[in-house]
Amino acid sequence: MPLSHLEKTAFLKVATYNIHKGVQGLGPARRLEIYNLGLAIEQLDADIVCLQEVRKVHRREEKYFKHWPEMPQAEFLAPPGYEAIYKTNAITKHGEHGNALLSRWPVVSHRHEDMSDHRFEQRGLLHVEIQVGHPHEHAATADSHHPTSVHHVHVIVVHLGLIPASRVRQVKQLLQYIEREVPENAPLLVAGDFNDWGSRLSNMMRLQALNEWQAGKHLTYPSRMPLVQLDHVYAKGLKPTGQLVPHGKVWRRMSDHLPLVALFDL
Repeated sequence: MPLSHLEKTAFLKVATYNIHKGVQGLGPARRLEIYNLGLAIEQLDADIVCLQEVRKVHRREEKYFKHWPEMPQAEFLAPPGYEAIYKTNAITKHGEHGNALLSRWPVVSHRHEDMSDHRFEQRGLLHVEIQVGHPHEHAATADSHHPTSVHHVHVIVVHLGLIPASRVRQVKQLLQYIEREVPENAPLLVAGDFNDWGSRLSNMMRLQALNEWQAGKHLTYPSRMPLVQLDHVYAKGLKPTGQLVPHGKVWRRMSDHLPLVALFDL
């Protein structure tokens, strides 16, 4: 479905993207893609961008790549006017990486919870509360595709584990976290790389009234020849109105995942 058509029916655009730490390839053939990713994320023009595998620092790559950005990747990738929130999931020998959220709207609060299920994978969730919409006194200048009243939307960014049983336990932990930390009637988005090749996790989410656009699969992995949708945006209290996955040679080069763009109406 063309992006221009989707935008006519929704005012809140959300993207999720596993950026593979801004580097593609292996060994001496690996290449720095973080600059291309910055241009691509700006082109998505999403109100909220949820990112996984984001580097805060990596001392070995800093030495290897002459043009490695001086600032952390989340801040580097944020388009002008966006606020960047990052939380570390994994600490490694040479640095650390985790989840990030870039928001066009003001950030009210943010927090992190460890979701590591075993000692071989360090995982976590990033929870950000965002003030979406324009106050009534500024409604006359608001974009017609965006709300003219204020809503506090909760966004949770996840990157689940590689082992199926771990992912099930992590979704259970996620649902417990939502019950504990997100007000019952608050609009909620859960986005990220679920690493799930089946439908079990989607069924678990739907049982808790977390839904996504159902008009067909939107394949995101692997980027060069997509076979499965590992990346999802689920919502509660917002109406899904469409999804798309950008395609093309440039998108295939930048990461092993393609981004997923989802649109919503409150």
